[in-house]
Amino acid sequence: MSYQPSTTSLPAPCLVDTGTVINKKDMLRILQHLGRVRYIHNQEDQVLREGEGYIVEVFSDPQQATLVANRSLYLNVTSFDYMEMGQVDDKQAYFDLIQDNRRLRILPLSNPLTERNTCNINDATLEAMLAEALTARWDACLDDDNNNFAS
Repeated sequence: MSYQPSTTSLPAPCLVDTGTVINKKDMLRILQHLGRVRYIHNQEDQVLREGEGYIVEVFSDPQQATLVANRSLYLNVTSFDYMEMGQVDDKQAYFDLIQDNRRLRILPLSNPLTERNTCNINDATLEAMLAEALTARWDACLDDDNNNFAS
């Protein structure tokens, strides 16, 4: 009797508003668009710090720290074992970044529904628009130079 690995694979997890996220890429995707937040830093159920700030960067790098300073949050998902997401009073979403007895609770203060409507240009689109404008400007300069030599 020979062993053949299963050709069927399990479906990817599906979490809606609540659940435990262990995949670092999933954590990145959830956290990177939160914007303005309130944070509460707990260790062994003791509140160490809390405040409001803006998520400036979310990344995954084992050589860098998660930093919260000057109302700016630089979140490194590799600083945490997993993330729990849920809702307080069925209204306010929360995202708990957990590592051992440390918990960094993130409570979004901005609304993605209203903020997406005000600015829906992402970095890649902005970069492409800038490159196109610079190329057009460069082409115009070359055309002017060619016309000056023709007279």
